[in-house]
Formats: sequence, structure tokens, C-alpha cells
Amino acid sequence: MEKINIQKIILAKKQKRKIAMLTAYDYPFARILDDAGVDIILVGDSLGNVILGYENTLPVTMQEMLHHLKAVRRGVEKAVLVADFPLAGFKNAFVNVKQLIKAGADAVKIEGVNNLALIKRCKTAGIPIMGHIGFTPQDIKKFGGARMQGKEPKDVKRLVEEAKMLQQAGVFALVIELTTPEASKQITKAVSIPTISCGAGSNCDGQVLVSYDLLGLTQGAKPRFAKQLVNFSDLAKKAVKKYVKDVRK
Repeated sequence: MEKINIQKIILAKKQKRKIAMLTAYDYPFARILDDAGVDIILVGDSLGNVILGYENTLPVTMQEMLHHLKAVRRGVEKAVLVADFPLAGFKNAFVNVKQLIKAGADAVKIEGVNNLALIKRCKTAGIPIMGHIGFTPQDIKKFGGARMQGKEPKDVKRLVEEAKMLQQAGVFALVIELTTPEASKQITKAVSIPTISCGAGSNCDGQVLVSYDLLGLTQGAKPRFAKQLVNFSDLAKKAVKKYVKDVRK
């Protein structure tokens, strides 16, 4: 498989080729996903709850993002590598975006529509930005939890307008999280950039999941939309139990 770049991701929408995107937080997983042919690997701030045991993504620091990003970068050769911009990064936003790029990210994902000026500044500086609308985890307190978005026609209209605003600001792709299928369908038709569904139905140009959800490694609750293809947790427990038993013999 040849190296994928931002332009190939943009072109995928026109070619009607679906985009496969998964998260990675360390070198071994990065190698596995890259070798398996994933188009986009995301170092998500989901590392907060998935890897570090936080309640949500809000406590994740720039230092933690940079630490995990550097590890993943060492394992990625072909996929486009995207880093989430953590909530803690906004104090010195543009400087911190550049830090993520310097640490190896091909692009940075920024949540919501409240940072259009930052996105435009990044575009001017040649830094690719991925947008993110619908349910935005960094606003979990405002939403009162992981709530489905786009249930009412007025909400769908608002989401479509937000998508257009982000496209105009310069994002090259757009994650749509936890919206109704109708909302994601209308958004995907309204913009020329690729849309990637995260629990938003099958109408988008691609799909993204947390790899730990996909592989059955998530500890505790996981999103209802998260597809699980194997249960590595059970396999690992069986292996460790056998090891303990063998040692004690």
C-alpha cells in the first residue's frame, strides 16, 4: 500500500471510496493499523478515558497528547496521522497546534465551530485541520452527557450551517459524531469535503471508531454505536490466568 496524503483523502469523496479511520495511542497499535491499511490514524484525546483512566477527555494535557503522538508517529508509515487538539491547548492555541505538527502529526482535529479564526490562521500557515461537529466530547458538560444531535429539523439545519462554516474556514475533512442519520446525510450532501461518521450512520464518506472499542479492550461503558469485532480482553485474561497457573505449578 502506498503512502496516503491529505489530497488523497479529499479525492476519496469524489471517487466514492470510503475512508477507514481508527484511533491509536502507542507504537504497537500504530504499526498494526498502518500495516492493515487504515487510511487515517487518529491520536484522539479519547486517550484520556481509554488509556489514562480519566472520566472523559477534558483533563488531557498537551504534554500527554505530545507523548502519545510521538509514539504513534514512530509506527506510522503510510496512513495520514491526525492529532486531536485537547481542551487544555487553547490557552496558547496556535503555538500548540504547531507543537503537534512538529511532533509528527500530518493534521490536527479541532472540535466545534467556536474556533474559526484559529482554523483560518492554520490554513494560512499551511497546517491541515480536520473539523468535528455534532456531539463534541469537549462540550460534554454543556450537553449533559453523550447526547444524540440533530433530532429536530432546526437542529439539522444548524448542523448543516456549521459544516459549511467549517468548510469555508478551511478544514479538509469533517468528523460528524453522534447525530441522526438524516443529519449526517444532509451534511454530507451540503459540503464538498469528506465527512467521517462517528456514530452518525452510514451516509458519510467514511467511518471512525476507537480501536479499543472495536477490539473489545475498552474498560467500562462504551458507546452503543461502537462495533466490536473481537474480544481481546477475554483472550488476554485467559492467557494471563494460564501464565499465573503455570508459574504456580
